[in-house]
Amino acid sequence: MVNQDRISGRKTEERRAKILNAAKWCFLNFGFGKTSFEDIAKRANLSRTLLYHFFKNKEDIFTAVFTDWLVSRHPAAQQAATAAGSPYERLLNVCRLMVLEPWSDMVSAPMGSEFFDICERLDPAVDAQHREVALQCVTTIIGNKEVAEIFLLALDGLLTDQPATGVLENRMRILAAHFTQPSTKI
Repeated sequence: MVNQDRISGRKTEERRAKILNAAKWCFLNFGFGKTSFEDIAKRANLSRTLLYHFFKNKEDIFTAVFTDWLVSRHPAAQQAATAAGSPYERLLNVCRLMVLEPWSDMVSAPMGSEFFDICERLDPAVDAQHREVALQCVTTIIGNKEVAEIFLLALDGLLTDQPATGVLENRMRILAAHFTQPSTKI
């Protein structure tokens, strides 16, 4: 019986992941307002009724997508912050995981610009958790919480003109180099 429970649990998790992936695609391509449960169900190749077994409404699934998308990156980012390598390399790796990869998904999608704004509005706690983990990771690398906060504010500023992924990556390299030079330590 235990083996059957394990198989059932794995199947449930696989379905949930399939739903979240389909929902993320729909939200990024159609926008929150124009995405329906029917759209998500079709994309996931599941029935709409089955979606309701996992999520109570569109806001619930949107929050789950946002949470999964960002929070799933936290363990890898925390590991990157303490991994071997120079502070510059570790800082770039944390930035890639927590900013560049999600950004590349959003910037290339038709409705990507609204995605993060709606996420922040629907579940500010997830956004706050993501920012707190980012601060912990950067503080681990830089060694000073106030300087880490300034780095993250500067990193946020790099996104204001919605740059292409390559442009953002170059900007992050410049910023990381500036903050990891020994002369910038306070």
